[in-house]
Amino acid sequence: MKPISFIIITYNRANDTLELLANISSLNNAVNLLADVIIVNNASTEDYTDVKKYITNNTSIPFKYIDATDNLGVTKGRNFALQYAQGEICIFLDDDAILQNKDALENVLKAFEDDGINNREIAIVSFKVLYYQNLAMQVNALPHKKFHQYKHLPKFYTYYFAGGAHAIKRKVLNETGNLPEEFFYGMEEYDLSYRIINNGYCIKYDASIVMLHKESPAGRKPKHEKLQMMWVNKAKVAYRYLPKIYFYSTAIMWSFQYLKETNFNIKGFIKGWQQVVNIASTEKRTLLNNQALAYLKQTNARLWY
Repeated sequence: MKPISFIIITYNRANDTLELLANISSLNNAVNLLADVIIVNNASTEDYTDVKKYITNNTSIPFKYIDATDNLGVTKGRNFALQYAQGEICIFLDDDAILQNKDALENVLKAFEDDGINNREIAIVSFKVLYYQNLAMQVNALPHKKFHQYKHLPKFYTYYFAGGAHAIKRKVLNETGNLPEEFFYGMEEYDLSYRIINNGYCIKYDASIVMLHKESPAGRKPKHEKLQMMWVNKAKVAYRYLPKIYFYSTAIMWSFQYLKETNFNIKGFIKGWQQVVNIASTEKRTLLNNQALAYLKQTNARLWY
């Protein structure tokens, strides 16, 4: 069996998706390493005819194009795609990206060969992310909040991963469960990361696999609704897995961040707090075990917010 599946969820980025498929086809040893390349069109309104033509004309790469009946969101879309993937390692890449280095697939396999840390098997490898336009490092895509301390390291062990630029062992998802589908946008990486760490695995960053992201270096400011989802979802993750002090600090500090980023959108602020207050009555707590909490401390995890 060929070891790698590629999973791409696309929405209204036909040209970017076409470039990404060509990029995947050009990677070293792609024909021998790729079990399949799953493309789920998340009910786009753009015309994907050229994408479909490319797939038809490039049969050496096992592309599978699937039209979703509606917009499933990121997490549900990826979980939907997983049912079609046959590889032992699944690579998730954003649809507005390409891989910079031709040996990316080979480096993914090598990255998983390390012994891990504290006898923890590597579950996820998170990639280095640069901006497509100027090759500057994307700060919020480095999977550690101490950016200046970690940015130059070729590899390190960490406590979460970049959602749009990573590879994960399929067996780990089978053991811990897929991405949380109730998180339509934001913070699903933390939820899955904590479950994986609690199961005795570790997460690795490896700069030998480089994604070029077409997001503007100036960044895309999320809409009020997305910021609210990020705030509430991060509070849910803290409540589910961490000592309660971190739930309280996360809820409060993210609420301040929401006000700052939305120029004091009071209506959204009140709505967000209503959802946060309901977390205790709707969410089940599954506190991380002592070994997992020790791992978070060892990897300098930021837990307060």
